Amino acid sequence: MFARPFRVKSNTAIKGSDRRKLKADIATAFPSLSPDELSELIPNKEELNVVKVYAHKGDAVTLYVLHKNPLFFELEKRLYPTVYVLWRYPALLPTFKTWPPVLQKLIGGADLMLPGVVVPPSGIPDVKQGNCCAITVVSNRAPVAVGTAAVSSAEMKSLGMKGRGVCVLHTYMDTLWAFGDKSGPPSLPDAESEGVNGEDCEVSEEEEEEVECGQEEHTPSEKMTGEACSAIEELSLTEVDQEEEKAEKGNEEEEGNQDCPKEMSQEIMDALLLQCFLHALKTKVKKSELPLLTSTFLRNHMFACCPSGKKLDIKKSSYKKLSKFLQAMQQQHNLVRVKELTKGVESIVEVDWKNPELRFFYVPKETDVEAVPVQDRGEGETLYHPPEITTLYSVSARLEPLFLEANKRKGTILQPAEVRTIVTEYVKKNELVDEINKNYVTINPTLCDCLLEKSEYQEVESLKWHDLFSRTLGRMQECYQVVFPGQPPIKKKGHIEPIDISVASRGSNKKVTLIKNLEVYGLEPAVVANALQHRVQASSVLQPIPGSKDKVLVQIQGNQIHQVGNLLLDHYQIPRKYIQGLDTAPKGGKKK
Repeated sequence: MFARPFRVKSNTAIKGSDRRKLKADIATAFPSLSPDELSELIPNKEELNVVKVYAHKGDAVTLYVLHKNPLFFELEKRLYPTVYVLWRYPALLPTFKTWPPVLQKLIGGADLMLPGVVVPPSGIPDVKQGNCCAITVVSNRAPVAVGTAAVSSAEMKSLGMKGRGVCVLHTYMDTLWAFGDKSGPPSLPDAESEGVNGEDCEVSEEEEEEVECGQEEHTPSEKMTGEACSAIEELSLTEVDQEEEKAEKGNEEEEGNQDCPKEMSQEIMDALLLQCFLHALKTKVKKSELPLLTSTFLRNHMFACCPSGKKLDIKKSSYKKLSKFLQAMQQQHNLVRVKELTKGVESIVEVDWKNPELRFFYVPKETDVEAVPVQDRGEGETLYHPPEITTLYSVSARLEPLFLEANKRKGTILQPAEVRTIVTEYVKKNELVDEINKNYVTINPTLCDCLLEKSEYQEVESLKWHDLFSRTLGRMQECYQVVFPGQPPIKKKGHIEPIDISVASRGSNKKVTLIKNLEVYGLEPAVVANALQHRVQASSVLQPIPGSKDKVLVQIQGNQIHQVGNLLLDHYQIPRKYIQGLDTAPKGGKKK
């Protein structure tokens, strides 16, 4: 959250009543703090400032600052301690331990992945999903990061310590830390880590693989995944090392670290190519898309799966050409079948979804966290990929009896296909298919209570299959799922808000174009405003939307609906159905 600079909105001294409330809130959120420790953190007579800021993604955050050091930050009405507080009270939060090289990833904005967690003899801490927790490095108990548990500790164990562990919010050396006195973490010996040399992990490829990939089994697919992950991590650490050597030792030291650069570069690019290929097949390609042009597969799917900070370049691999790489994937791994449907144009016509290498492939999410959907430095540099939006349905209280046999309770979110499957299984299990006409389903008491109106209780004895499904979906709460490339799905209730474009009048009857809800689609308002400025040569302003903490309104001079529409539809490829207000464009306007 604080990997990039934030904008300060206000900085004021706290009032007496607010100070007492803050003290009470901290005591509630962190009950292990004694009254004396609370008084030390929030003294009655010393000046305590409340600083309201906007993070780089638009999140509204409140900081509580004492002696120029931020002590706590509040996000969505929840308090989190900063590293400055945790250095004084290291046992305040449940703590996960990791290796020193991983800290650089966390500072860059990545989350802590479970393969990178060092499990002490006492085991991992007992946490529930969403619990606030801290992160330390081996050999020092002083926390270096704060976040929330992505899953419960029980789920972490059941997942075999694979996947996302801690969603990181704040780290040592981020911009929130830099807002304070920039002091370093104290040295607090860790008895459980005695004899463990964390520095060895920086140079040992085997330990690197263990930290970042956590591959313990030796199936061919996992071995392949481990090699890819290890090579990519090695590339990242090599880049960091080279930058430090340039600054400290000059070009001679840098050259000394580049033994066999061509061979190493090919090996790393092969690993990156393989990872992006498996990642794209597993998360992007659908059976309905086949046959799929190989050029489209590379451009729209493989590039979207490339981790942030890396560049996928087939010419730098040992394959040199996409056709040769796909030929290897077909002949050596039997993953895909490529065919020339049109002369000179190859397409992927078949994917072996049951292939073990694909089934057991683990998507390394930690490298994708920093890949914010929009980071355009200019209109010619498009790193944005539109999200996949899916309509889902939540089980309502009225329909819960119908879904109980499938162990789906109120609030469970399902795909439409899952709803149809559960309803079909219920009908067949209870032998409700009409014996005379199998297009009809007999209504039993459960279906009557769940799907019929009171006026229909005595009249309707059966329903057609399509009517049964439509009534079921109609009585469920509609939800939606948004999936950005390389990120976990985001599920929310209700209808997805469209991007809203409107024209308003300001002083002297001057027209301005207003754009909101860009954040829902992963678009940063500041980047969109900058792109529009270059297109129309007009000034733009960003304004917080009243009543909404995480949304910003883009205002640009003139009626620019045509230009906004072109930018969203053509440049960012947002589907038209998710854009509201394009029909209010001035008639006769010329599209540029």
